[in-house]
Amino acid sequence: MTYSAGVGIANFPFEDARGFWKWVDLCEAGGVDSIWQSDRFIGRDQNLECMSVMAALAGATKRIKFGMNVASLGLRDPFLTAKACATIDVLSEGRMLPAFGVGSSLGRDYSATGVPTRGRGKRTDEGLEILSRLWSEESVSFAGKYYQLDEASIAPRPVQQPLPLWVGGSAPQAIERTARWGTGWQAGVDSADQVGPVIKAIKAATLKYDRTIDEDHFGAGFGFRFGNPEEGPTKAYIEALTKRLGRAPDKFLAIGDETVVMQRIHEFIESGVHKFILRPIGRDAEEMMDQTRLLIEKVLPQVVALNR
Repeated sequence: MTYSAGVGIANFPFEDARGFWKWVDLCEAGGVDSIWQSDRFIGRDQNLECMSVMAALAGATKRIKFGMNVASLGLRDPFLTAKACATIDVLSEGRMLPAFGVGSSLGRDYSATGVPTRGRGKRTDEGLEILSRLWSEESVSFAGKYYQLDEASIAPRPVQQPLPLWVGGSAPQAIERTARWGTGWQAGVDSADQVGPVIKAIKAATLKYDRTIDEDHFGAGFGFRFGNPEEGPTKAYIEALTKRLGRAPDKFLAIGDETVVMQRIHEFIESGVHKFILRPIGRDAEEMMDQTRLLIEKVLPQVVALNR
């Protein structure tokens, strides 16, 4: 079992591509385990399309892994998605970490793409099976309600065998999907006390499928900032998260110094989490660089020390 920490990014706070790649270089050189790009289509906030980011990172980096946090499989054709993920894994020499969920029915992504929200759970179920099988089998036939394949195959298949298949979500249906198809589970905006019961439920559910999920493949994340809650970016972040959750987001953040960040990490560890996606709170490229650099210098060594 190992503990690791990656960084997550939702919006695009950089002035241009050069700022983004400078930040990626910092993560790569600083020993960050992985970069996770959120999946958003529609909105006025600047953000990048996650699969495109994965492909770009495959060519621009040598060591760091990368994944989606998480991509909406209910919106995507599973055959094309399987092919794209396999391609990225091949070109990155095995550093792709695909992660999928149903996708929120509250956003505008479904209506904008003309995909009905009704049935999105079943489409995701069928999609996860198709992904898993296409990545590992030479020929796949599938007759589902939404998708049909007749002796379909992709080549080359992923370098990683099996290619990791992370699943997001904490609803009973998500627990079932993870137990049946997932090689890992990634929490959403969940506190440590919320994560623990979900991890236990997933482990129990895997038994009926005669499967197991590695202990270090249970993940969670939270926003962090070295500073204080009264700073402009922090206040804006807290206000947005409070509006989204409908309650105070204290348990979903770490604002202060490295002691505060590590305290939050240890809370999640006690709930069974081994992999962390830490999201820097910053309004521009300079703040993103500063926050990530402090994470690398003050927190990552402590996370690495947990494995000794």
